[in-house]
Amino acid sequence: MPDPRPLDGVRVVDLSKILAGPYATMSLADLGADVVKVEHPDGGDPTRAWGPPFQGGDATYYLAANRGKRSVTLDLKSEAGQEAAHRLIAGADVVVENFRPGSSLHRVFRYDELSRRYPRLVVLHISAFGETGPLKDEPGYDMIAQATAGLMSLTGEPDGPPVKAGYPMGDLGAALFGVIGVLSALLERTRTGRGQYLTTSLYESQLALHINWATGMFATGEVPGRLGSRHPNLVPYQAYPTSDGHLVVAVGNDGLWQRLCTVLGRPDLAGDPRYVTNRDRVRNRAALDAQLAGAFAGADTAHWHARLRAAGVPAAPIRDLAEVYADPHTDALDMVRTVPHPVAGALRQVGFPVSYGGDRPALGAAPPTLGEHSREILAELGYTEPEIRALTARPVDDVSTNST
Repeated sequence: MPDPRPLDGVRVVDLSKILAGPYATMSLADLGADVVKVEHPDGGDPTRAWGPPFQGGDATYYLAANRGKRSVTLDLKSEAGQEAAHRLIAGADVVVENFRPGSSLHRVFRYDELSRRYPRLVVLHISAFGETGPLKDEPGYDMIAQATAGLMSLTGEPDGPPVKAGYPMGDLGAALFGVIGVLSALLERTRTGRGQYLTTSLYESQLALHINWATGMFATGEVPGRLGSRHPNLVPYQAYPTSDGHLVVAVGNDGLWQRLCTVLGRPDLAGDPRYVTNRDRVRNRAALDAQLAGAFAGADTAHWHARLRAAGVPAAPIRDLAEVYADPHTDALDMVRTVPHPVAGALRQVGFPVSYGGDRPALGAAPPTLGEHSREILAELGYTEPEIRALTARPVDDVSTNST
């Protein structure tokens, strides 16, 4: 089967920077879209400098979210840069931007004006807090969203401080919901012939991902708090210390509970009326946790993992990333591939996590160096060489206007 490229022929102009917008546009590039990343001539996307570590001159943070794109440098605060951007947009299907609300560029690239000139255009605007409400004009980064939208109140041990999630869930949540919005808008355009304005935010995406935490609070009025690795609705469903590390055990039903008790050699727990059903176990969580922690501490992780697997009880050791990427299962899924980078050489990248008929989309080109495709893209737009030099020259001043 040929390389799946479902968005082949779709042109995306990426006016965003940092993570949420770039991750969304990289996902579209992975699916075959031609993504043109517009960057300021003076330094480009700020994440190019978000290191160490660096590889090939750019921070690995930038390299994680920008493969498959072409980079053109334009000063969007100049009339000439704005004119070039409009030439790009005129031939585009999608524009993704995260201009700070109220900024000069947010006003210059207003959707009502873009829609009037390009009625088929789909525009995705990603912000920190959304289009309305008291916080709508606030700038924000991922950790601000995690704090403001409640994620940090749910992350960490009950007796410890609030903790930021390891992944930037505010940025990544907004990126993925944004991709869903873009794809649905492109599908609707096939019926209506018109594009539309899409908005999402780090804050909104976090609310959408609260799922059972939110509905539980709505139902009971009780404000949830930090549970460490524990599950609010299932027991046992957490990490337990063993004699040499930790083991995650996920008991999702009462049958698995009975099997776990057999493996642990604790039939008394299986028959204890405090623990017979999941409802009972949730109500008596603290007492049961103490019993299970004592049992698991009696042997090492490998011992318990092997016995639980043999009994069909879901369990796993907690692995670091070196172990994950050395695992034969990761290799079998073909998730890690190598692309040639003009400066860094062979660059390892984690691929798109959806397969089409068993085939995963091939990785596009390596993340571009700053302005790597400026002449190519501007020439495609009809600019002469002197005009290209003038357009890509570094301006004297710059004030950042993006927010996420």
